[in-house]
Amino acid sequence: MGHPLMFDDEDPILDRVRETALALPGAAEKVSHGRPAFFTTKVFAYYGGSIKIDGAYEQHDQSLVVHPDEEEVRSLTEEDRCYRPAYLGPSGWIGVDLDDKTDWTEVSELIEASYRMTASARLIAELDAR
Repeated sequence: MGHPLMFDDEDPILDRVRETALALPGAAEKVSHGRPAFFTTKVFAYYGGSIKIDGAYEQHDQSLVVHPDEEEVRSLTEEDRCYRPAYLGPSGWIGVDLDDKTDWTEVSELIEASYRMTASARLIAELDAR
C-alpha cells in the first residue's frame, strides 16, 4: 500500500513552486511518499514536509524542502519559518514554510541552489547558458 497523498493539487503555492522547479533544465515531478518531488536524476526539492515532536509528526504542508549549500542551511535554521525536516534534515536538507508573504525570489534561489547540488554538469551548463 502506497502513501496517502498529502497535498492539494489545486494549491496556488504548490503551483508557484511547480512553475519554478519545472522551469529548470531536465526537471520533472513525481509523487514520493505522498508529496510532490522535483528531480532530474535525483530529487532536488519536495513540496511539504514534517518534523517529529514528542513522538508525533507535525506536518508542514505548505513548505519547500531543499538541499542548498551548508552555509545557506546554517543561515536559514535561525529563522522561525524554517525547520529541519524529518529523515532529510540530518543529510543537510531544510524546510521553509511558505505563505502569502513569501519572497518568491528567495524561493527560486533556494530551488536553484538545491538543483545545482544534484543536477548533472550538462544540465547546469544548460541552465548557465540561459
